Amino acid sequence: MSTSIKDYRNMVDQPWGRMFYELIFRQLNIPSDKRLKILDFGAGFCITADHFAEKHEVTAVEPNEEMRSVRIQNDNYTLIPQGIEYLETVEENLYDIVFCHNVLEYVDDKETILKQLERVLKPEGILSIIKHNVYGRAMAFAVFGDNPKAALDMLGEDNAEDSMFGNRDVYSNEYLIDSLSDKMFLAEIYGIRAFFGLSKNNEIKYTEEWYKSMLELEMKAGTMEEYKKIAFFNHLIFKKITK
Repeated sequence: MSTSIKDYRNMVDQPWGRMFYELIFRQLNIPSDKRLKILDFGAGFCITADHFAEKHEVTAVEPNEEMRSVRIQNDNYTLIPQGIEYLETVEENLYDIVFCHNVLEYVDDKETILKQLERVLKPEGILSIIKHNVYGRAMAFAVFGDNPKAALDMLGEDNAEDSMFGNRDVYSNEYLIDSLSDKMFLAEIYGIRAFFGLSKNNEIKYTEEWYKSMLELEMKAGTMEEYKKIAFFNHLIFKKITK
Protein backbone atom coordinates (compact mmCIF):
# COMPACT_ATOMS: atom_id res chain seq x y z
CA MET A 1 0.00 0.00 0.00
CA SER A 2 1.33 3.46 -0.89
CA THR A 3 2.35 5.89 1.85
CA SER A 4 -0.23 8.42 0.71
CA ILE A 5 -3.10 5.94 1.12
CA LYS A 6 -1.80 4.89 4.55
CA ASP A 7 -1.52 8.51 5.68
CA TYR A 8 -5.00 9.32 4.42
CA ARG A 9 -6.48 6.24 6.09
CA ASN A 10 -4.81 7.22 9.37
CA MET A 11 -6.11 10.78 9.05
CA VAL A 12 -9.77 9.77 8.89
CA ASP A 13 -9.40 8.04 12.27
CA GLN A 14 -8.17 11.23 13.94
CA PRO A 15 -10.62 13.68 15.60
CA TRP A 16 -10.50 16.06 12.64
CA GLY A 17 -11.20 13.16 10.28
CA ARG A 18 -14.11 11.86 12.36
CA MET A 19 -15.56 15.36 12.61
CA PHE A 20 -15.59 15.73 8.84
CA TYR A 21 -17.86 12.70 8.52
CA GLU A 22 -20.03 13.53 11.50
CA LEU A 23 -20.74 16.93 9.98
CA ILE A 24 -21.71 15.28 6.69
CA PHE A 25 -24.09 12.86 8.41
CA ARG A 26 -25.74 15.66 10.36
CA GLN A 27 -26.11 17.89 7.32
CA LEU A 28 -27.65 15.07 5.30
CA ASN A 29 -30.10 14.22 8.10
CA ILE A 30 -31.40 11.16 6.26
CA PRO A 31 -34.43 9.61 8.02
CA SER A 32 -34.22 5.96 9.03
CA ASP A 33 -37.95 5.19 9.12
CA LYS A 34 -37.90 4.05 5.47
CA ARG A 35 -35.30 1.82 3.81
CA LEU A 36 -33.79 3.81 0.91
CA LYS A 37 -31.60 2.81 -2.03
CA ILE A 38 -28.34 4.76 -1.80
CA LEU A 39 -25.41 5.01 -4.21
CA ASP A 40 -22.02 6.15 -2.90
CA PHE A 41 -19.99 6.91 -6.03
CA GLY A 42 -16.26 7.10 -5.32
CA ALA A 43 -16.80 5.63 -1.87
CA GLY A 44 -13.11 5.64 -0.85
CA PHE A 45 -12.77 3.83 2.47
CA CYS A 46 -16.57 3.32 2.47
CA ILE A 47 -17.04 5.27 5.72
CA THR A 48 -20.20 6.98 4.48
CA ALA A 49 -21.48 3.84 2.77
CA ASP A 50 -20.95 1.79 5.94
CA HIS A 51 -22.64 4.38 8.14
CA PHE A 52 -25.85 4.43 6.13
CA ALA A 53 -25.85 0.69 5.41
CA GLU A 54 -27.07 0.10 8.97
CA LYS A 55 -30.54 1.32 7.96
CA HIS A 56 -30.50 1.46 4.15
CA GLU A 57 -29.59 -0.51 1.03
CA VAL A 58 -26.25 0.95 -0.02
CA THR A 59 -24.11 0.38 -3.11
CA ALA A 60 -20.51 1.60 -2.79
CA VAL A 61 -18.61 2.18 -6.04
CA GLU A 62 -14.82 2.46 -5.65
CA PRO A 63 -12.24 1.65 -8.37
CA ASN A 64 -9.11 2.10 -6.20
CA GLU A 65 -7.91 -1.31 -4.98
CA GLU A 66 -5.72 0.09 -2.20
CA MET A 67 -8.59 2.07 -0.70
CA ARG A 68 -10.90 -0.93 -0.91
CA SER A 69 -8.34 -3.08 0.91
CA VAL A 70 -8.65 -0.95 4.09
CA ARG A 71 -12.32 0.01 3.84
CA ILE A 72 -14.73 0.06 6.76
CA GLN A 73 -16.90 -3.08 6.84
CA ASN A 74 -19.08 -2.88 9.94
CA ASP A 75 -22.40 -3.02 8.08
CA ASN A 76 -23.59 -4.75 4.94
CA TYR A 77 -23.26 -2.78 1.72
CA THR A 78 -22.66 -3.88 -1.87
CA LEU A 79 -19.14 -3.05 -3.06
CA ILE A 80 -18.61 -2.46 -6.79
CA PRO A 81 -14.88 -2.35 -7.73
CA GLN A 82 -15.49 -0.11 -10.75
CA GLY A 83 -16.02 3.52 -11.72
CA ILE A 84 -18.18 5.26 -14.31
CA GLU A 85 -18.46 2.04 -16.32
CA TYR A 86 -20.76 0.77 -13.57
CA LEU A 87 -23.00 3.83 -13.81
CA GLU A 88 -23.46 3.21 -17.51
CA THR A 89 -25.02 -0.20 -16.74
CA VAL A 90 -27.51 1.08 -14.15
CA GLU A 91 -31.13 1.65 -15.08
CA GLU A 92 -32.64 5.13 -14.86
CA ASN A 93 -34.31 6.41 -11.70
CA LEU A 94 -32.95 3.63 -9.47
CA TYR A 95 -31.54 5.39 -6.40
CA ASP A 96 -33.25 7.55 -3.78
CA ILE A 97 -29.97 9.20 -2.75
CA VAL A 98 -26.63 9.56 -4.53
CA PHE A 99 -23.36 10.63 -2.87
CA CYS A 100 -20.39 12.00 -4.79
CA HIS A 101 -17.96 13.24 -2.16
CA ASN A 102 -14.54 14.67 -3.08
CA VAL A 103 -14.50 12.82 -6.40
CA LEU A 104 -15.00 15.26 -9.26
CA GLU A 105 -11.79 17.16 -8.47
CA TYR A 106 -9.82 14.16 -9.74
CA VAL A 107 -11.61 13.38 -13.00
CA ASP A 108 -11.30 15.03 -16.40
CA ASP A 109 -14.84 14.56 -17.66
CA LYS A 110 -16.97 15.86 -14.82
CA GLU A 111 -19.98 16.52 -17.05
CA THR A 112 -20.28 12.86 -18.09
CA ILE A 113 -20.26 11.65 -14.50
CA LEU A 114 -22.77 14.30 -13.41
CA LYS A 115 -25.07 13.33 -16.26
CA GLN A 116 -24.94 9.67 -15.18
CA LEU A 117 -25.48 10.47 -11.49
CA GLU A 118 -28.51 12.55 -12.40
CA ARG A 119 -29.83 9.81 -14.68
CA VAL A 120 -29.77 7.07 -12.03
CA LEU A 121 -31.38 9.30 -9.40
CA LYS A 122 -35.12 8.95 -8.83
CA PRO A 123 -37.44 11.96 -9.20
CA GLU A 124 -37.59 13.69 -5.79
CA GLY A 125 -34.25 12.02 -5.04
CA ILE A 126 -31.24 13.73 -3.44
CA LEU A 127 -27.77 14.24 -4.93
CA SER A 128 -25.12 15.13 -2.33
CA ILE A 129 -21.84 16.54 -3.66
CA ILE A 130 -18.91 17.56 -1.48
CA LYS A 131 -16.12 19.55 -3.10
CA HIS A 132 -13.05 21.55 -2.18
CA ASN A 133 -13.61 25.28 -1.94
CA VAL A 134 -10.91 27.48 -3.48
CA TYR A 135 -11.22 30.22 -0.83
CA GLY A 136 -11.05 27.74 2.02
CA ARG A 137 -7.99 26.10 0.53
CA ALA A 138 -6.30 29.48 0.17
CA MET A 139 -7.07 30.17 3.84
CA ALA A 140 -5.57 26.83 4.87
CA PHE A 141 -2.41 27.39 2.82
CA ALA A 142 -1.88 30.87 4.26
CA VAL A 143 -2.81 30.18 7.91
CA PHE A 144 -2.23 26.49 8.63
CA GLY A 145 0.55 25.98 6.10
CA ASP A 146 2.23 29.37 6.52
CA ASN A 147 2.47 29.41 2.74
CA PRO A 148 1.06 32.65 1.32
CA LYS A 149 2.64 31.90 -2.07
CA ALA A 150 0.53 28.75 -2.43
CA ALA A 151 -2.53 30.70 -1.26
CA LEU A 152 -1.86 33.35 -3.90
CA ASP A 153 -1.52 30.67 -6.57
CA MET A 154 -4.81 29.14 -5.45
CA LEU A 155 -6.54 32.49 -6.00
CA GLY A 156 -5.11 32.77 -9.51
CA GLU A 157 -6.77 31.72 -12.75
CA ASP A 158 -5.54 28.12 -12.51
CA ASN A 159 -6.87 26.47 -9.32
CA ALA A 160 -5.34 23.05 -10.04
CA GLU A 161 -2.81 21.63 -7.59
CA ASP A 162 -0.92 18.44 -6.89
CA SER A 163 -2.29 16.11 -4.21
CA MET A 164 -1.68 12.60 -2.91
CA PHE A 165 -4.17 11.34 -5.51
CA GLY A 166 -2.71 13.26 -8.47
CA ASN A 167 -3.82 16.54 -9.96
CA ARG A 168 -6.73 18.16 -8.12
CA ASP A 169 -8.93 20.60 -10.00
CA VAL A 170 -10.69 22.89 -7.52
CA TYR A 171 -13.77 23.96 -9.45
CA SER A 172 -16.45 26.48 -8.46
CA ASN A 173 -19.95 25.92 -7.13
CA GLU A 174 -21.27 27.82 -10.15
CA TYR A 175 -19.58 25.37 -12.51
CA LEU A 176 -21.29 22.49 -10.74
CA ILE A 177 -24.70 24.14 -10.79
CA ASP A 178 -24.37 25.01 -14.49
CA SER A 179 -23.27 21.46 -15.37
CA LEU A 180 -26.43 19.85 -14.01
CA SER A 181 -29.73 20.06 -15.87
CA ASP A 182 -32.64 22.26 -14.87
CA LYS A 183 -34.23 19.18 -13.30
CA MET A 184 -31.74 19.46 -10.45
CA PHE A 185 -32.81 22.01 -7.85
CA LEU A 186 -30.14 23.28 -5.44
CA ALA A 187 -31.79 22.73 -2.06
CA GLU A 188 -28.90 23.67 0.24
CA ILE A 189 -25.24 24.60 0.46
CA TYR A 190 -23.27 23.96 3.64
CA GLY A 191 -19.72 24.73 4.67
CA ILE A 192 -17.47 22.08 6.21
CA ARG A 193 -14.23 22.84 8.08
CA ALA A 194 -14.31 26.58 8.47
CA PHE A 195 -12.30 26.41 11.70
CA PHE A 196 -11.08 23.01 12.80
CA GLY A 197 -8.42 22.69 10.10
CA LEU A 198 -6.70 25.99 10.88
CA SER A 199 -5.13 25.20 14.26
CA LYS A 200 -1.83 23.33 14.51
CA ASN A 201 -2.51 22.37 18.14
CA ASN A 202 -3.44 18.75 17.53
CA GLU A 203 -3.07 17.80 21.20
CA ILE A 204 -6.17 19.73 22.27
CA LYS A 205 -8.18 18.11 19.49
CA TYR A 206 -8.13 14.80 21.39
CA THR A 207 -10.06 16.30 24.32
CA GLU A 208 -13.81 15.79 24.58
CA GLU A 209 -14.44 19.45 25.42
CA TRP A 210 -12.72 20.66 22.23
CA TYR A 211 -14.45 18.09 20.05
CA LYS A 212 -17.98 18.75 21.29
CA SER A 213 -17.63 22.54 21.16
CA MET A 214 -15.91 22.54 17.77
CA LEU A 215 -18.54 20.22 16.31
CA GLU A 216 -21.34 22.57 17.36
CA LEU A 217 -19.39 25.60 16.12
CA GLU A 218 -18.83 23.96 12.73
CA MET A 219 -22.49 22.98 12.46
CA LYS A 220 -23.57 26.57 13.08
CA ALA A 221 -20.88 28.14 10.89
CA GLY A 222 -21.69 25.69 8.10
CA THR A 223 -25.14 27.27 7.73
CA MET A 224 -23.91 30.88 7.69
CA GLU A 225 -23.18 32.51 4.33
CA GLU A 226 -20.06 34.27 5.61
CA TYR A 227 -18.40 31.02 6.67
CA LYS A 228 -19.60 28.93 3.73
CA LYS A 229 -17.44 31.18 1.54
CA ILE A 230 -14.21 30.36 3.42
CA ALA A 231 -14.90 26.77 4.49
CA PHE A 232 -12.39 24.20 3.24
CA PHE A 233 -15.24 22.18 1.71
CA ASN A 234 -18.69 23.01 0.38
CA HIS A 235 -21.51 20.50 0.60
CA LEU A 236 -24.14 21.01 -2.10
CA ILE A 237 -27.43 19.11 -1.89
CA PHE A 238 -29.58 18.92 -5.02
CA LYS A 239 -33.11 17.57 -5.38
CA LYS A 240 -34.30 16.07 -8.65
CA ILE A 241 -37.63 17.59 -9.56
CA THR A 242 -40.19 16.43 -12.11
CA LYS A 243 -41.05 18.72 -15.03
